[in-house]
Amino acid sequence: MNIEEINVRVAESSAVLDSLRAEIGKVIVGQDAVIARLLIGLLANGHVLIEGVPGLAKTLILSTLASAFDASYKRIQFTPDLLPADITGTLVFNQKTGEFSPKQGPIFANFILADEINRAPSKVQSALLEAMQERQVTIGDTTYPLPRPFFVMATQNPIEQEGTYPLPEAQIDRFLMKLKIKYPSFEEERLILERMVVEREFKTQRVLRPQDLEAMRGVIADLYMEEKLKDYILHLIQATRHPQRYPRISALNGLIQYGASPRATIYLARAAKAHAYLEHRGYVIPDDIKAVGKDVLRHRIILSYEAEAEAVSTEEIVTRIFEEIEVP
Repeated sequence: MNIEEINVRVAESSAVLDSLRAEIGKVIVGQDAVIARLLIGLLANGHVLIEGVPGLAKTLILSTLASAFDASYKRIQFTPDLLPADITGTLVFNQKTGEFSPKQGPIFANFILADEINRAPSKVQSALLEAMQERQVTIGDTTYPLPRPFFVMATQNPIEQEGTYPLPEAQIDRFLMKLKIKYPSFEEERLILERMVVEREFKTQRVLRPQDLEAMRGVIADLYMEEKLKDYILHLIQATRHPQRYPRISALNGLIQYGASPRATIYLARAAKAHAYLEHRGYVIPDDIKAVGKDVLRHRIILSYEAEAEAVSTEEIVTRIFEEIEVP
């Protein structure tokens, strides 16, 4: 299939995404970048972790997206007393039949909001993250596939860390992207005030069905990516592991204890293709990789003690890598 044919397929199948974003915009003010990244997560068949203070409409964004998608939605509030069975489900004894029957948990939905995921112990986190990776849940002796599509948006509060259980690096690596949600601008907050000062229900029209997303992913898989761009992605990932091999960022050597995993290579390519698809293009350009690069890499770099002593953040390191690695 040549690029012209791919462009035609992309233009036809991605046009509805503009209507989807417009429909979400009827409820959500601003946060266009976050909405775009959530769509990229959906299109790339990944999951998204969002970090932001309370009150920035994180819950509302995902519930609105689910309603516009005509998909099932469940919100799970993570607390210290939560058990894995509270998420995945358990076996319930039926007194009439004298047998145990499965009761599926809230994880069996298309869109899952894992609210304050770092509030629950590691067992509960592992139960969710296993479902995210395997897209199936075992209750008793039976394994049940999760609905398709299956998308998890987890949230973390960056302010209050007392009584939390930070996600281990191996588990946080399973998220396609980590986003940092910001406060709205003055103009956006004025619009929020005018729209929400009187409580009223905003109804979202159903724009897409879950099966439409599967068709879109098939188109995205065929998007064209030049070999030079694949090498560019590889150089970006290699630079997080071996900065001394790249003269322009050799000063970062010693600041990074562990670089990005091979999963980051795969996710960066998938996210770049999904970004190109959102832009209605049948091919990937360097700007697609740059647009999603920080979101894909910011949670995959483990700093050394030297970096922490010098107050160097992963944001600064990732920014430096993207500035200095040569673009093809």
